[in-house]
Amino acid sequence: MTLAELPLVVVLIGLAAYTTLGGADFGAGMWQLTAGRGPDAERLRDHAHRALAPVWEANHVWLVFVLTVAWTAYPVVVGAVASTLTVPLFLAALGVIARGAAYALHSGTRTSSERRRVDTVFAAASALTPFALGAVVGGIVSMRVPVGNAAGSLWTSWLNPSSVAVGVLAVVLSAFLAAVYLAADAARIGEPDLERRFRARALGSGVLAGAVALGALAVLRVDAPLVGEGLLRWPGSVALVLSAAAGLTSLALVGARRHEAARVTAALAVAAVVAGWGLAQRPVLLPGLTADRAAAPAPTLVGLLIAVVGGAVLLAPSLGLLFALVLRGRFDPGPPAPATCDAQAPPGRAGAASPPAGRRSSWVAVGLLVAGTGLLTVAESGPAHAVGVVALAGAAATGVAVVRPWALDDGPG
Repeated sequence: MTLAELPLVVVLIGLAAYTTLGGADFGAGMWQLTAGRGPDAERLRDHAHRALAPVWEANHVWLVFVLTVAWTAYPVVVGAVASTLTVPLFLAALGVIARGAAYALHSGTRTSSERRRVDTVFAAASALTPFALGAVVGGIVSMRVPVGNAAGSLWTSWLNPSSVAVGVLAVVLSAFLAAVYLAADAARIGEPDLERRFRARALGSGVLAGAVALGALAVLRVDAPLVGEGLLRWPGSVALVLSAAAGLTSLALVGARRHEAARVTAALAVAAVVAGWGLAQRPVLLPGLTADRAAAPAPTLVGLLIAVVGGAVLLAPSLGLLFALVLRGRFDPGPPAPATCDAQAPPGRAGAASPPAGRRSSWVAVGLLVAGTGLLTVAESGPAHAVGVVALAGAAATGVAVVRPWALDDGPG
C-alpha cells in the first residue's frame, strides 16, 4: 500500500463508522414513520426519539470527518463528485438539515397532531438522506463521474440502476441497524413489548436487507462491472462473505434475544459492505484516475495523516466514553418528575406566536429558504447571489422569530 492510498483507508474507516452509527439514526426515523397510530405507536416513536438524544449529533461528526479527509487528500476527485452529483448531495444535505430541525422541534410540540407532523418530516428526511448518499456511491462505482468540473450528467449520474440499487440498500440497512439497536435498548430499560416489536422489525428488515443486497450485487455486475466483479474476486470476496456471515449471525442472535451481541455483528455486517466496496474498486477512484494520480502532494498527505492521528487521540476517548455511558444506561429515562402548577404565570408566557401568525411566518421562512437556496445554486450572476444571501438571512431571522427561543426562559421577566 502506497502513501497515496493511506488516506483512502482513513476515509473508508470513517464511512464505516458513519454507516453503522449515523445509519442507525436514519433507520430510527424510518421506524417512526411506520409506527402507525395510537398509544402503542406513540410509545414506539418516543423510544426511538429518546434513543437518539445522546448520540445523534456525535454520529454525524463522521460525515464531516470523511469529507474533510477526502477533500484534502484527493481534491480532484471530490471536486468532480461534488460538481457532477450536485443534486443527490443537495438532497442528502437537505435531509440532514430537515432531520435536525424536526428533532429540535419535537420537544416543542403541544398536540399529538403537531407531533405527528414533525415526526413525519423527520422520518421522510431519514429515508431521503441515506438513499441520496447511496445514489452518490452508485454514481461513483458505475464510473458515471468523469474527471473535471461538472463533466458528468447532472441526472443520469445518479438516476441509474446502480445508484437506485445502492440507495435502496442503504435505506434498508439503516432500518435493520436501527431495529437491532432499539431492540437492545428496549430490553435494557425493561420494556418487553417494545423489545418484541423491534425484534420483529429487526428480523424482517434483516431478511429484506439480505435479499436487497443480492439484488444490488446482480445489478452491479451488469451496470458497474468493476465493483460487481471485484466483489466476487479476492480480496473483495472476503468482505462479501464476512458481511453475509455477520448478517446471518445477527439474525440468529436477535432470534435468541441476545441483543447486545447482535449490535456488534450487525455493525460488522454493514461495515464489511463498505470495506468490500473499497477493496473491489481499488485502485481506481474515477474513470482513468487512480489513487496515486489523484492524491495531493506527499507533504500534504503526511500532514493530513499526522492530524488524523492527533485528532484520534483526542476524539476516540471522548466518543468511547459517550457510547459507554449510553450502553450502560446512564442516559436512560428516569421516573417522570411530578407535575407542577404555576397559577401565577403571566399570560402569554407560553411564548409561541398565535397559531395563524406562526403558520404564516413559518411559510415565509420556508419560502425565503427555498428562494435563497435556488438563487445561490442555480443562478450564475453576482446580484442574484447577493439576493440569495439576503433571502437566507431573512429565512434564519424569520425562523428564530417563529420559535422565539427567548420566550422559553423560565426566569423572571
